[in-house]
Amino acid sequence: MHPVRLRRTWPRSAAGAAAAVGLALTAMAAAPLTGTATASAPHTSAVPRTLARPAIAGHQLIRSVGSPLSIEECRTKWKIACYTPLQYREAYHLNPLYEAGITGKGRTIVIVDSFGSPTVQHDLDVYSKQFGIPSTKVDVVKWGNVPAWDPKNADMLGWAGETTLDVEMAHAVAPDAKIVLVETAVAETEGTTGLPEMMDAEKSLIDRGIGDVITQSFGATENTFPGFDKGDFSSIKNLRYAFEAAARNHVTVLASSGDGGATDYNADGSAYYDHPVNSWPSSDPLVTSIGGTQLHLDDAGRRTAPESVYNDNGASGGGQSHVFKRPAFQNGVKGIVGAQRGTPDISMAAAVDGGAWIYTSYDPASAGWDVSGGTSESSPLFSGIVALADQAAGKRLGNINEALYCLYGRSAHDRSTGLVDVNDGTNNSYEGVTGYTAVNGYDMATGVGTLDASRFVPALAREGRRG
Repeated sequence: MHPVRLRRTWPRSAAGAAAAVGLALTAMAAAPLTGTATASAPHTSAVPRTLARPAIAGHQLIRSVGSPLSIEECRTKWKIACYTPLQYREAYHLNPLYEAGITGKGRTIVIVDSFGSPTVQHDLDVYSKQFGIPSTKVDVVKWGNVPAWDPKNADMLGWAGETTLDVEMAHAVAPDAKIVLVETAVAETEGTTGLPEMMDAEKSLIDRGIGDVITQSFGATENTFPGFDKGDFSSIKNLRYAFEAAARNHVTVLASSGDGGATDYNADGSAYYDHPVNSWPSSDPLVTSIGGTQLHLDDAGRRTAPESVYNDNGASGGGQSHVFKRPAFQNGVKGIVGAQRGTPDISMAAAVDGGAWIYTSYDPASAGWDVSGGTSESSPLFSGIVALADQAAGKRLGNINEALYCLYGRSAHDRSTGLVDVNDGTNNSYEGVTGYTAVNGYDMATGVGTLDASRFVPALAREGRRG
């Protein structure tokens, strides 16, 4: 049995800036769903570089355990709680939906990760069998010249862990939804891939009608984009084309709010900013930002205390965007977010103390059961919620932000919205930067709070039908 260890999974390139991703790339050729797409030549203009990282800060606790342990055993061995998907299903009241046939059937979740994992299908099959959940086929799109798998490459190992977490969490919530995994080739040394490649891949799938909801467990601090210091935000705004296509085609786009609380990493990932910052794509008004909470459960999945803010070995990302003004859907919370876009919008489980069991075998040196946390967990969890709501509505709900805040406006006096306030006074202060406290109503630690799926899914479906 290995001792507990934290392992950062944010890609760190030995080449530094040479491996940073670019922010300008022409559209890639469309490819068949399970085929390979190749990149067009980059623009002739200088290629700005900003590093896209998984939103998870690498919180994998314990590797290669033979089988999942009980909460009590986890606390005894590692001083943390660790949860199964069956406990999540009870905690978020998902089982009544499954009993009613709302399982995500007929809907498709798109997951975007660099490099992917060579064992993602096998690992999902093992994960599903362990918990008595029917597995599903993962359709893999290799976007660009994805390098061959190298189990000695730390960047690839990190992204493989991210990929596994994304796929297994989405499947845990929406077991009958289809999953499309887009693997991108972020490590090319020319600096011409990364965020643009991810956006090109997303737009291609959207344009071909593939996917109802896209979950993104990656981000880059707004301050690191070229021109930011001069008030020129074009390098971010020129990347929004995939989200604009999603809005036109009624595809829901999600992003993890990050694991740095009110701060986040600087350009080379060596340290955190010493003042509040925000990250894109979570900060984009065309995206629903998913923050993190800490669940407190017993072995049956029943709550022993209300959810609190995720703040252990990372913290729920949140705060004001410096790039985007307050969108109309947040006018009802303008007293909190001010004149700027505020994040997150809503939150689900992300804490390390209360991490999720996942199964991995991409690293032959440590195959087995791992415990992971971070907002890279909460975004795919919520993608499953959207897939359920799409099925209940009988259509794609598309951008859900207006519907979400309409539900929030009624939630104080209407339990049928399914929104559950997180207001226990915990906060997302992190790395010496004062964050935001979970108080009554909307806050920039957990957004509108969390959810009771048995009520929230039908409520979101009803509200979305009006859009």
